[in-house]
Amino acid sequence: MSHLLNASPRAAEAAIPSRRPWFALASPRRFDPLARRFAPWFFAAAIVFALAGLCVGFLVAPTDAQQGEVYRIIFIHVPAAWMSMFIYLVMAMYSALALVFHTRLSSMMASALAPTGAMFTAIALASGALWGQPTWGTWWVWDARLTSELLLLFLYLGYMALEAAIDEPRRAERACAVLALVGSLNVPVIYYSVRWWNTLHQGASVSLTAAPSMAMTMLAGMLLMTLACWMYSIAVALVRVRCILRERRVVGD
Repeated sequence: MSHLLNASPRAAEAAIPSRRPWFALASPRRFDPLARRFAPWFFAAAIVFALAGLCVGFLVAPTDAQQGEVYRIIFIHVPAAWMSMFIYLVMAMYSALALVFHTRLSSMMASALAPTGAMFTAIALASGALWGQPTWGTWWVWDARLTSELLLLFLYLGYMALEAAIDEPRRAERACAVLALVGSLNVPVIYYSVRWWNTLHQGASVSLTAAPSMAMTMLAGMLLMTLACWMYSIAVALVRVRCILRERRVVGD
């Protein structure tokens, strides 16, 4: 151990085995080649799951007894709505890691996920309007779930605007991390809004504590589309992080 006492702090840190090996992936230089290798596989998985989900949802699943064929928008709307909430929670998790452990890669991951989360939120709102018009007779109502989902879109856009407005990356990362953590309080409101308030929006068809209230082919199509959205989100995030690393000249080509 005597040679470690005379060594520089960086050399001593490198010489001592890390007790937390999972922090190795927090190194941009180690993360970059892994992202380059796995991104095409996630894109391929997204295509496979999307094709399978669309086939099951639009060709195999039966016609709904009450809504007819219009219900099939559920295979786009529900996965997009799920992903809009899930991605924001993942962003909040990465933001917490960045604030606590000062891992810049965590902030980059949150930044890379924000545009995809905003896209899925916009898809959920647009597809919900297309579904609501024939079902409710109107494109939009200030329903609790619709309003809180719209607020989620504003949070995504606000996150990206705040990041673009601050020139210094460190300050931008901290400010965006705080916004992501505060905004995550809106996600439970979206999820439980149909229970807390009397709303037009129907309750959850899929629950972790109860059997699904739909045919298994409908559920299969919806889950396949959700996996497709998930794989796509991972692939795009990996590509965006690699772009951010090069924009900030953390790694080279």
